[in-house]
Amino acid sequence: MAIKNLHDLYLDQLKDLYSACKQSMPIVTEMGRVATSRELSEALIAGNQGIARGMEVLASICSRHDTDPTGEHCRGMEGLVAEARKHAIETEFGDEDTQDAAIITQYQRLTHYAIAGYGCVRTFANRLGYNDDGAALQDCLDNTRDGDEHMTRIAEGGVNQAAMDGQ
Repeated sequence: MAIKNLHDLYLDQLKDLYSACKQSMPIVTEMGRVATSRELSEALIAGNQGIARGMEVLASICSRHDTDPTGEHCRGMEGLVAEARKHAIETEFGDEDTQDAAIITQYQRLTHYAIAGYGCVRTFANRLGYNDDGAALQDCLDNTRDGDEHMTRIAEGGVNQAAMDGQ
């Protein structure tokens, strides 16, 4: 697809973000199964539910614009997923708490990518006058930021301390 204008770029980025979300779900599930902190595991499950809701919003918006959300493959998220697998799942850790800290780190990297994506498409939607799209994308952005902040609270509330105590 040739990108001739902001509308075309908007659709392209919606599809890219949909792909990013789809790719992130399996690794988030995997990190949730590996996490030993119950609070972390539950947050990852909630994170995946949020990702799924975001995908529904993206698919709905794409449908309103007569485009298929599955038309792109996000290479940026592909790399982040590979990094998450390498650094949070496949690495040999000396203790479970340190692995939980690594899981939070990798989840937040995935989340920050989504925050950037949602922020861009929300801004495009607003500029294009797609007010319903912009409002829905703002909700996704807010929910993603809330999830990121929740992970920070889990890290600061005990996971990082427990990992440090394991030294």
